[in-house]
Amino acid sequence: MDDRYERQVVMPEIGAAGQERLEHSRVLVVGAGGLGSPILLYLAAAGIGTLGIADNDHVSLSNLNRQILYVTHDVGRSKALTAVQRLRALNPEVKAIPYEVRILRDNGLALVQQYDLVVEASDNLKTKALMNELCVHAGVPLVWGAISRFEGQMGTYLPGHACRACVFPRLPEPGTYPTPAELGVLGAAAGVIGALQTVEAVKILLELDKPLVDKILLWEGLWSSFDMVEVERNPQCPVCGSV
Repeated sequence: MDDRYERQVVMPEIGAAGQERLEHSRVLVVGAGGLGSPILLYLAAAGIGTLGIADNDHVSLSNLNRQILYVTHDVGRSKALTAVQRLRALNPEVKAIPYEVRILRDNGLALVQQYDLVVEASDNLKTKALMNELCVHAGVPLVWGAISRFEGQMGTYLPGHACRACVFPRLPEPGTYPTPAELGVLGAAAGVIGALQTVEAVKILLELDKPLVDKILLWEGLWSSFDMVEVERNPQCPVCGSV
């Protein structure tokens, strides 16, 4: 066992068997931005065997207050390719696979089915809704997150439980909701929610107790508060109601 994992292998919840399980796990992270940066770094450091990185964007200077995978000279470079380079430097034992594509219905399902778990880390409501739909139809666990200003939220979908569409059944009309650029975000807020998503992902991969299903975790940074909202699976849900 590699010494790099010794601090987590000593934990009884993980141990040598759990570490081996992580090393054989495949996780797809959708979005290599503010949330995706800490998620990818921590998953690679934890020894996840295969990490898929789906992002068709390029690094811009305005990304750098929160997207800690990148540095100034990365501006203009592919996020997916740059992320792979950083993760391989952090942990060469991890197989990092870049997908410089926008995930759509016609290419997304086949991609999702190649992985044990999807972590949704985009800043786009359409992408969030689509990844929820694809994971439900593929029967693949999903950990989703969102941030804005000083706050964030996250949740988990596992087959048989409420999906994101049970809570958010339809997208808002264009122009009725401010964009992330208009709302702004504190960089550290992405770190908070991204780290929580990573913990949840590891719990699911190791089948540890109490995954965040049928709940939404709400974090408010200005008040330093966490709240848990219970949700129920909607039998009439347009996504999971017929699954």
